[in-house]
Amino acid sequence: MKKSAITEMPEYFDRYIKLVEDIDVVEALEKYGINYLQAELPKFEQLADKIYAPAKWTSKDILQHIIDTERIFCYRALRFARHDHTPLQGCDENRDAMNAKANDRELSDIIHEFNHTRQSTIDLFKSFNTQMLLSEGIANDKKISVLAIGFMLAGHFIHHLKVIEEKYYPLIM
Repeated sequence: MKKSAITEMPEYFDRYIKLVEDIDVVEALEKYGINYLQAELPKFEQLADKIYAPAKWTSKDILQHIIDTERIFCYRALRFARHDHTPLQGCDENRDAMNAKANDRELSDIIHEFNHTRQSTIDLFKSFNTQMLLSEGIANDKKISVLAIGFMLAGHFIHHLKVIEEKYYPLIM
């Protein structure tokens, strides 16, 4: 299903979803993911643990955040696709980033983890039929559809890569 079929999403996620074209959700997840990140790998290696301002995340922190977010939202999508209407709590991205200890890891390991996580996400969304994609649930006190979650994940990736391009790449140029 395409982005234009989204019927329910929290306003906050529009900032991510609007970054994705009106293409099929699986196509979006494939387009903005593994291959895109591989093309940027040399720049990520140069960034190492640089930050552009005090108390900001490193590029490793950002990649780990993308992975963690993807896992959390896939769990939500699965629950909603299976018609579990139990409201789900939000999460604290700053607490999660601090406790993930991404800077203690090798960049290659984080990239490897992202690739596997994204492929799992693609497989999950391929398994959803139209009815499942249009299923809705409550997360962090906001109603969202499974389809919106898929596009949010693609857009979330784009958003953070743009932040890295704008704020971090100047550190290595």
